[in-house]
Amino acid sequence: MTAIDTSYIASVRSQRENKGRRVTLGLVFALVLASAAALTLGDFPVPPGEILRSLFSPLTGLTNKGVDFIVLQVRVPRLFLALLSGAAFGLSGIIFQTLLRNPLASPDIIGIAHGASAAAVFCIIVLGWTGLAVSLGAFAGALLTAFAIYILAWRNGVTAYRVVLIGIGAAAMLSAVISYLFTRARLFEVQQAMAWLVGSLNAARPGDSIVLAAMLVVTLPLLVILVRGLDGLELGDDTAHALGTRVEQTRLGLMIAGVALAAFATAAVGPVGFVAFVSGPIARRLMGGAGRGIPQAGLVGALVMLVSDLLAQHALPNLQLPTGVVTGGFGAVFLLWLLIVSGRSGRVN
Repeated sequence: MTAIDTSYIASVRSQRENKGRRVTLGLVFALVLASAAALTLGDFPVPPGEILRSLFSPLTGLTNKGVDFIVLQVRVPRLFLALLSGAAFGLSGIIFQTLLRNPLASPDIIGIAHGASAAAVFCIIVLGWTGLAVSLGAFAGALLTAFAIYILAWRNGVTAYRVVLIGIGAAAMLSAVISYLFTRARLFEVQQAMAWLVGSLNAARPGDSIVLAAMLVVTLPLLVILVRGLDGLELGDDTAHALGTRVEQTRLGLMIAGVALAAFATAAVGPVGFVAFVSGPIARRLMGGAGRGIPQAGLVGALVMLVSDLLAQHALPNLQLPTGVVTGGFGAVFLLWLLIVSGRSGRVN
């Protein structure tokens, strides 16, 4: 390789890295602005100075019980839950989309979110559970569904085509199970189940954020290690084997990480639709080919969840919507746009 070739490769790599940093910093800046708005806006507006005083009150001792309760007990837990769950959904979505090489292969499309939903509805209607027990049931349902899809898709290995088809079939079957459970439920049980199915941050608890944060601390280092194997997997299983990649171990590890992220997030806030689906494509378009955009997808997911929650709370006067209603509307429009663009170009980016 000549010196010119080496310098050209180094220049291209530097440009990619610089663009990745600019996109990341832009997303972080947008998250800071949205977080400030989330802490400031509400029925009781809090000035930025009071927010800072309240956030640092445990260190300074300067307290105002009314403001501190609103900021520290109501808005901060909701903010953290929005950021963490959105990041988890975004990372989970881009893992599945990259691994299965299909932009439709997000947890809310291939049945994993449906498994969590069916389990939660079963816990509410049949077992009479509430609160944390329903979240644990949803987590177990997501894991069992993902395991079943993986087993059914196995034929001397797992291919993206089989996973997507079986996942869509599983989603349809689980939707039918949910519909059947509704037919045997009482009205207040249906109302409770529907409130969970839409997805909302209204019941945000500090414990939910702690569990999600602990899961991300465990999962992210594993994800950093496993993502290196995607280079080989994208070239095909045979080529990946020839390059020394442990194909099935890498694929299974990435699937477990993606399922864990989706399951914990769903257990915390419900199956908030389309956050996992839109985060990856948006991150990739922002990156413009400068990388896979996996960290950026987490930031996009957090931003989509937080902005959607802000709109759900404040867009309509005297009416607070579930966050899932806003993300569902945005996701539906994004899906239509993606299909229109793919129809013109012949492919989905």
